[in-house]
Amino acid sequence: MAAMLKIGFASPALEKTGTLVLFVGSDLELSAATRKLIGTAGVGTIKRAISAEKFKGKERSTLLIPAPQGFDVDRVVVVGLGKDEEQEKADYVRLGGVIASVLGSASTASILLEGPAKWRADAEAAVDIALGLRLRHYRFDKYKAKKRDAGDGEKADQPISVTIHVEDPVAAKRLVRSREAVGSGVEIARDLVNEPPNVLDPIEFAKRAKELEKLGVDITILDEKQLAKIGMRALLGVGQGSEKESRVVIMRWNGAKAKKGTKAQPVAFIGKGVVFDTGGISIKPAQGMEDMKGDMAGAACVVGLMHALAARKAKVNAIGAIGLVENMPDGNAQRPGDIVTSLSGQTIEIINTDAEGRLVLGDVLWYVKETYKPSFMIDLATLTGAIMIALGQEYAGLFSNNDTLAERLHAAGQATGEGVWRMPLGAAYDKMIDSKFADMKNTGGRFGGSITAAQFLKRFVGDTPWAHLDIAGTAMSSPETDINKSWASGWGVRLLDRLVADYYEERD
Repeated sequence: MAAMLKIGFASPALEKTGTLVLFVGSDLELSAATRKLIGTAGVGTIKRAISAEKFKGKERSTLLIPAPQGFDVDRVVVVGLGKDEEQEKADYVRLGGVIASVLGSASTASILLEGPAKWRADAEAAVDIALGLRLRHYRFDKYKAKKRDAGDGEKADQPISVTIHVEDPVAAKRLVRSREAVGSGVEIARDLVNEPPNVLDPIEFAKRAKELEKLGVDITILDEKQLAKIGMRALLGVGQGSEKESRVVIMRWNGAKAKKGTKAQPVAFIGKGVVFDTGGISIKPAQGMEDMKGDMAGAACVVGLMHALAARKAKVNAIGAIGLVENMPDGNAQRPGDIVTSLSGQTIEIINTDAEGRLVLGDVLWYVKETYKPSFMIDLATLTGAIMIALGQEYAGLFSNNDTLAERLHAAGQATGEGVWRMPLGAAYDKMIDSKFADMKNTGGRFGGSITAAQFLKRFVGDTPWAHLDIAGTAMSSPETDINKSWASGWGVRLLDRLVADYYEERD
């Protein structure tokens, strides 16, 4: 849920507003256009403040000037852009988050999008800053009877109006719809991950995904009877210890134009949706188990992504598929030593019931591959703690059978700040999940845990180009950033939307 934030665009002008935001590089010089707008007195005030505070203009640093002389505003915020090379590679979404952090209790703000020559202050930059403002202002406080300060000095329910002054506001208004679509997608993913597990069971999750029908997304919800008839026994085995029935949701967005009576081959995104994970019979330690409400972050990302694609009318055919289960330890729960037959016909020996997400994904991957023949499949899952041992919480683990897809994901990660780091796959790791009693076992032991989990999934994708993103460290309980102060980050929506936009949409 976002704080009450209204963002508009206008031509460069000096407004009477609560807070005025200006930009300087490491040379501490205001642009000629800025100097002209604020006048000699304003320039002098800023230079004196910079000198007094020994402000260096470092990238994403800020200088607050209260009640500045020569300005009809409550305060001026000077934002540093750093050196020339930093300006050329500026992350405007992140910059928007930095600006949001210093707006404080202001009810109105004006951002004068003028800066050094190396800095791109165009409509694209303006809408990215707007997205950063929005993501930073996200709050999840629906269950608080008494609203507290939201942080950054402002009240959670206080409306804030921000005007971004840019040379071509008409172009910014044209572009902003796509950023608003992505912003909403991230917020949807965050909301789903933040929800408590007594509210968001598999049935409720499926209902919320069905709301995408309002945007023109075709939704199919498969219940347990249908899943059993299809043969998704690996997925159903995970949920059989829960009173809550399992579900699979298929979301289809057809945004590409038909050519010669045929539809463009779809791209496919698959999400792990374990709405709560006790570990089952192989039960987890009590400490920190409350975090396992976020074990459906992969599915949340897929729903948020499908919203983004549909809301911005992306010219692509896309499939979103999520497997929704709850992993609980009752008398009917799956046991270590059980053998289940997956949808693919391959048999799986259950070694550890806490290695459950791969069972869910294996069936859904096979179903999507066989039913929709996608050009590629990408799955997202909070799959292993091992990936955090390897990569911490800065990168998601990337495993792939296709170099082109992996390289494009890496490029999209660089562009959005949602970084991925490619990890190995190989025959030696694959042997670690061979079973004495079945075609495979669901865990290869402690060593290389994230790799053997990926090797397991690889057995369900065939020759389809595929990538697996292990997002255990980035999607929930992740470090706070300039654009996220929430427990749930909504990680992956921006990454995958950028991947689609850059490489897979039809061009006019």
